[in-house]
Amino acid sequence: MSPFQHKLNEIAVFFHNKDTHFGFRKLLDAVADTQDMKLYHKAIQLTDKKENSLISEEELITESLQLLTELTNVSVTETSRSVPIITAKNITKSYGLKRFSLGPISLSIQKGEVYGLVGENGNGKTTLLRILASELSYDSGTIRFQFSADTEFDSYDLRTKLVYIPQRTDTWYGSLQDNLKFVLSNYRIPSEEIDSRVLLMIARFGLWNYKHLKWSELSSGYKMRFELARTLLRKPEVLLLDEPLANLDVLAQQLILEDLKSICDSLSNPVALILSSQQLYEVEKISDKVIYLKNGKYTDNSQKNDELFDNQLIVEIDSSDSREAVQKALENLQLEKLVYNGGVYIAYFPSTVSFSQVLKSIGSAQVTTIYIRNISVSTRRFFVS
Repeated sequence: MSPFQHKLNEIAVFFHNKDTHFGFRKLLDAVADTQDMKLYHKAIQLTDKKENSLISEEELITESLQLLTELTNVSVTETSRSVPIITAKNITKSYGLKRFSLGPISLSIQKGEVYGLVGENGNGKTTLLRILASELSYDSGTIRFQFSADTEFDSYDLRTKLVYIPQRTDTWYGSLQDNLKFVLSNYRIPSEEIDSRVLLMIARFGLWNYKHLKWSELSSGYKMRFELARTLLRKPEVLLLDEPLANLDVLAQQLILEDLKSICDSLSNPVALILSSQQLYEVEKISDKVIYLKNGKYTDNSQKNDELFDNQLIVEIDSSDSREAVQKALENLQLEKLVYNGGVYIAYFPSTVSFSQVLKSIGSAQVTTIYIRNISVSTRRFFVS
């Protein structure tokens, strides 16, 4: 079975289980992979029916499955991901004597991969992104880009194939749809394809009912969706995002992250994504690797870097009960220490204790638990004392 057919089968399962909203977004991704304008038109027509409530959920599922069937007859060429698109080795950046110093940092990322970049404010996340985007010089080390099959590239390649979106984006004028059309008109896209490509991207980022609005008429969250749509229309190979979730509500954060993961995993146009965020758990769920920066120093979630972490189960517990009640519930599990950290308890156990044992003890003692999480392999463990 081809990777594309496997993807179509997964989409069909969403519709059969009536996970319609998620399934429809995945369907639009599959249509985008085909680069077939006839299929684009059908997906756009179906989106218009959906967004204008001209179709029931059952009818939407039926027509979506029909479109899926048509997609099975299309051959999609999968882009190679075997070569790292960015390879950075021992990058350092200093801002002067006894001031902030970044690095040394080494990383390698391939198309289709998502790297999360986390850390407390002022620890070098934006600096690292700007260095990778060639907006900021660095003191030592090397950065190598490998775009497509090319061995050489110029500044134009760098500016078109690598896109950096800062936290605060520039004001734009005119309607959202006209701005997106203008982007494609500068990238040698045939004029007869521009409307279809723009409308499919508008549909994909949930902007259908906002396409005629201007910058001043959009919320900050929808402005970020616009920036992502504008960027991805250009088919970049590397995307660097600085705090893209900062102005989004909790649900919108989850949707944008899932959308980014899905779009970057495109078969025909996979994108290497590095994004910084304060939303640690949400970023970890969709990231292939999470990079943690503290005082400019680098750690990632595949590294232990401390013998303490190699031999411990670390559990974060939010409870309204007293410290004594929480400690008593866990005392039979060889509890090594219980730390109250930023409104939650951090419990440390030897590696012989399992998370399921902790859950059982907490439940048996009827401790009031708001949430409980195993952070033994999460970068969250680096944030706690």
